[in-house]
Amino acid sequence: MLRRLLLVPLLLHAAAAGDICIVGSGISGSSTAFFLSNYTTVLSGGQLRVFERRAKRRRRAGGRLATVTVAGDDFEAGGSIIHPRNLHVRRFADLLGLAAKTNGDDDWLGIWDGSRFVFQTLRPPPPGASWLRRKLHALLNTLHLLKRYGLSLVKMDRFVQDMLQRFLLYYNGFESRPVFDSVEEMLKWSGLYDLTRRTLEEELVDAGLNSQTISELVTVITRINYGQSASISGLAGAVSLAGSESGLWAVKGGNWQLAAGLLKAANATLHLQEGIDSIHYAGDHYVLKSNKGHEYDCEATVVATPLDEVNITFSPAISISPRKMQHTHATFVRGLLNPKYFGLSSVSDIPELIGTMEVPEIPFSSISILKKYSEQDMTYKVFSRKKLNDSLLDDIFSRRKETIRINWPAYPHYEAPEVFSPLILDGKQLYYVNTFESAASAMETGAVAAENVARLLLARLRLPLPSRLHLGADDPDQRADL
Repeated sequence: MLRRLLLVPLLLHAAAAGDICIVGSGISGSSTAFFLSNYTTVLSGGQLRVFERRAKRRRRAGGRLATVTVAGDDFEAGGSIIHPRNLHVRRFADLLGLAAKTNGDDDWLGIWDGSRFVFQTLRPPPPGASWLRRKLHALLNTLHLLKRYGLSLVKMDRFVQDMLQRFLLYYNGFESRPVFDSVEEMLKWSGLYDLTRRTLEEELVDAGLNSQTISELVTVITRINYGQSASISGLAGAVSLAGSESGLWAVKGGNWQLAAGLLKAANATLHLQEGIDSIHYAGDHYVLKSNKGHEYDCEATVVATPLDEVNITFSPAISISPRKMQHTHATFVRGLLNPKYFGLSSVSDIPELIGTMEVPEIPFSSISILKKYSEQDMTYKVFSRKKLNDSLLDDIFSRRKETIRINWPAYPHYEAPEVFSPLILDGKQLYYVNTFESAASAMETGAVAAENVARLLLARLRLPLPSRLHLGADDPDQRADL
């Protein structure tokens, strides 16, 4: 009963009849729909329509949240980890009744420079090890890391925690948090804007990190999480470093369920495999034409997909800042790594997570074990900046039973100083959620940007906003003061 109450949208204010259209069903689009439906009855007689061009493999929402199936098991192909302080996403999962699965905090990491492993963490204890043994292993591993990287580890953690504390301001109540009409204002208000003006490496040098920590540990993390080096902009880099902390989790069965659940909770009409080709402002509403030849009249339109690699025609024309998307090639292989490729004699000597330094000759960013069926049969995920051809894969792997390749335009290519496209694309009721990705790209940043756009849209429709988002829970611990 409680779960059903949690998902009932709060009907606070009524607007003029008219559809609100959202282009993109990923976390940004689905979060926008959810916040709109909970903040107000925007649609008095209209519909909340969400369009998703993707979903070729499986007819479902999620955008860049997707899974692939290898040997009958589903694995995350897009956004895969959630930080414990990602409060919006955590509350979404709770409200939707989605089970969480934790990521292991004791991965055996090896840092590869193209010819050898320059550093490895300690091998984790075997499954079923006692609590005391696991605690002792964690302590020894910390000492092992401190021996190589020294106080730079403490300084890196302080840098990340400072960023997280500033980011937490976006969860403050309505009274202390304004509605922002630009990304710059949003970032300046929280004190995060300056991190977008300089590179991560510059920020970390000023924070006192030594060069070895930056070239090895930091670079491994940024290559795994963003496919880029420590020269990315500082805020994106700080978010990337946060993604290496403990307590990371994901939704059991796939993170795409967050998007699907939010759209269902918002009572949105989902148009799967229907992309929008053109958006025309007709004086008092927008006309959206889809790739299926259908037209939709919308009182307001929210673009919740990166505009960098889609062909949507806008009339009148809009202006956005040039931005490249960083493509991540995710290659899933069921088989067995070749120890000779890494200069080793046995598969058992290969770390469970291989991270790489910024060396041009290294063809991949990381290799991780997703599931171990036996000592001779495993499923791996390989991240790379370019497609890995069969001959290269046959060098890296001694055996391949199954190979699946996915090319994601996963996140922006970060370059400081970052330049942001407008949140309001035409000065009227055309909004762009994904411009916030130029600051940092993650499920939670998409949700935070979506909440602001929902509030901005309602404010510009001249509707009063509630003082808090009421989610219908009777238990004070379940209430979300977002």
